[in-house]
Amino acid sequence: MVDLNDKVIRGYLMSLVGEEGLQMIEKMPEGEVTDEEIATETGILLNTVRRTLFILHENKFAICRRERDSNSGWLTYLWHLDFSDIEHQLMKEKKKLLRNLKTRLEFEENNVFYSCPQGCVRLLFDEATETEFLCPMCGEDLAFYDNSYFIEVLKKRVDALSSA
Repeated sequence: MVDLNDKVIRGYLMSLVGEEGLQMIEKMPEGEVTDEEIATETGILLNTVRRTLFILHENKFAICRRERDSNSGWLTYLWHLDFSDIEHQLMKEKKKLLRNLKTRLEFEENNVFYSCPQGCVRLLFDEATETEFLCPMCGEDLAFYDNSYFIEVLKKRVDALSSA
């Protein structure tokens, strides 16, 4: 089983399935079980259990096997969790985050911004000229926005992720 106390793994699963989904994972019975059994065992609503299982299945963390009842013809879905690929998924997420941060950093470095002193908007220089340097929301004069602090924060985050 996966170490749910690891803050990175816990944070990733939390972003996927939320607090109740994480509780379901923690309390999930061993072996193959139905969604109804999971709901009964964990005390979590059946709809939440099903939503969580489908999200986990989409991310290849839950395996489902169908079984047909020979008498009634009904299908039963048996579920079990498999987190053996979680490290690979986390690496994919890290690469995606790094790519997005680099794109944002490049955007921030290559543009000039103006903002409303009331905090209504932040506009690119071209957008500010179109509004004649007046806030389109409240009409205040726009002021130059110094984003150097934000650029430094992005650089540090990119460096930290690149070296980790």
